[in-house]
Amino acid sequence: MKRFLLGAAALMAFASSAMAADMPARTYTKAPVYTPPQAIYNWTGFYLGGHIGGAFAGNNSLVGSDGRFLGGVQGGFDYQFATNWVIGAEAQYSWLTNGSSGVLFPGGSLITSKNDQIGSVTGRFGYTWGPALLYAKGGYAWRDNPNIGVSVGGTPVAFTADGAHKDGWTVGAGLEYMFAPNWSAKAEYQYYNFGNTTFTSGPAEIVGSRFRDDEHTVKVGVNYRFGWGGPVQSRY
Repeated sequence: MKRFLLGAAALMAFASSAMAADMPARTYTKAPVYTPPQAIYNWTGFYLGGHIGGAFAGNNSLVGSDGRFLGGVQGGFDYQFATNWVIGAEAQYSWLTNGSSGVLFPGGSLITSKNDQIGSVTGRFGYTWGPALLYAKGGYAWRDNPNIGVSVGGTPVAFTADGAHKDGWTVGAGLEYMFAPNWSAKAEYQYYNFGNTTFTSGPAEIVGSRFRDDEHTVKVGVNYRFGWGGPVQSRY
């Protein structure tokens, strides 16, 4: 009996070892690699903001060549389509400092033109990639009254002039960057043209003189975007 029991135990041990050898190895599932969310930037919606910068008159201008400080506000609407394209409209208004020295003629006649307000209503068209938007703009421009003055030796004199327009046109380009949900910063160049002014009477040395009425401006600004098309989202 003892031999029988020992033999049975040995047989069971051998069978257990054989079954264990035939069992498949345990498989381990690799943990998924974490992928951070990818931001989706949506430019569609209304926005309001402000800007500061400088204005520089073009060559042969009534306001001289001195640079002037400007600051103002803007607002508009953008619509993003076909994934990477943005179209919109913007209204902008700026106040300018009056730092003009005017144009002094050899005979002592001094012509000055002080404009302290300038604005525009333009269309915008741009291309966006990620948080950046590169755009061009153009449309209608407006300024306050030209406020032209003529003096000789510091004494105002009578004169007449043609073409001192308040209305004109503008073109520009810029780069805007969405640095936080609903917030974007921009830098842009904008050119304003209001035609020409020609003096038809006054001191003899100024009669027939023609001057260009234009402004070159450089601005930086910040916009708050209301996200009519939805705020910046995340995609996993």
